[in-house]
Amino acid sequence: MPKGIRDKVAILGMGCAKFGERWDADADSLMVEAYEEAITDAGIDTSQIDAAFLSVAFDAINVGPSGIPLAMALRLNNVGVTKVENYCASGTDGLKGAVYAVASGAADIALALGVEKLKDTGYGGLPVRTRGTTFDMLGVVGSAPGNFAQLASAYRTRHGVSRDDLKRAMAHVSVKSHANGTKNPRAHLRNEITIDTVLNAPMIAEPLGLFDCCGVSDGAACAIVTTPEIARSLGKRDLVTVKAIQMATSNGWELQGSGWDGSYFHTTRIAAAKAYEEAGITNPREQINLMEVHDCFSITELVTMEDLHISKEGEGWKDVRNGFFDATGKIPCQIDGGLKCFGHPIGASGLRMVYENYLQLLGRAGERQVKTPPTFALSHNLGGMPNQNVCAIAIIGMEGA
Repeated sequence: MPKGIRDKVAILGMGCAKFGERWDADADSLMVEAYEEAITDAGIDTSQIDAAFLSVAFDAINVGPSGIPLAMALRLNNVGVTKVENYCASGTDGLKGAVYAVASGAADIALALGVEKLKDTGYGGLPVRTRGTTFDMLGVVGSAPGNFAQLASAYRTRHGVSRDDLKRAMAHVSVKSHANGTKNPRAHLRNEITIDTVLNAPMIAEPLGLFDCCGVSDGAACAIVTTPEIARSLGKRDLVTVKAIQMATSNGWELQGSGWDGSYFHTTRIAAAKAYEEAGITNPREQINLMEVHDCFSITELVTMEDLHISKEGEGWKDVRNGFFDATGKIPCQIDGGLKCFGHPIGASGLRMVYENYLQLLGRAGERQVKTPPTFALSHNLGGMPNQNVCAIAIIGMEGA
């Protein structure tokens, strides 16, 4: 395996717009909102940015087929802007581009910004893409809830979990995220709920009810990265550095045989193993202190706990119900509300996850700050469907950890 980028890149500053039904703001305004916080946090001028990466999943709806809207909205100094589109993993992929640009020496300071404007489409869920040969060949059919509901059914079958046990574990995931979201002023959904509320909610796709599904939101998030040496020369101390960024993309194996039973994410297992090796983590259940994972649906978060090698295979639902991932548990997960309550503006989600981990590492998360300062914070960003997807994992921590 290549040597990796551990501690070669520091996060100079981050910012995040308020997520939600942002009828008051277009995509440009959301980009500016996130960027202004990030550039102030970084303590630099726009002219010092050498390269930029714009993450967005639905280009025709948001910004069009290039990075020009980012350059115009932020008045960048004619630097190269690369537009990144990789399903719901676009945000972390954009961050990877910025981090790699700095680690390679191609840029001293690079910016990654993700944005999505979904509410103005007038569509109840994610907008419908135009069908074509590629989508037909890859088997992207049905709705997102329908596809992820099959993940729940496959998980139950493989591990012999009763419907009631799994439903209550999924409900706990949602209740936890709602409780965390109430402490986050930038979250889309800030209402506490109960287990009974989840279990008695309208059914969307068996066994996923209304509260098992994340919100459809507008929003943007931004990161500015550089080398640790440059960060220190700018007066920064207590640096948050990138320990690992790894990705894995489905190659058709899940669809082309009987090796995959539909109960887990093959790409997550691969990306996690690579990320832990790059970060020098040998026992993730003991060494990871904080997580943000891609909880597009409650079952996704539950299954991901096993795919990340935090929970034993077939026992993630038990850890969930025992409070292992609660705010007061061993490894708090979705401490900011997650996709479920912070919201899921697709291109921004991966960067939003890193933003929360960054704040927690620096002790700047306010009311939702975890009691024990984390050493390693992981974010897991997943794009696509269970049978074909791209997984991106970022691990950050304090310099020297």
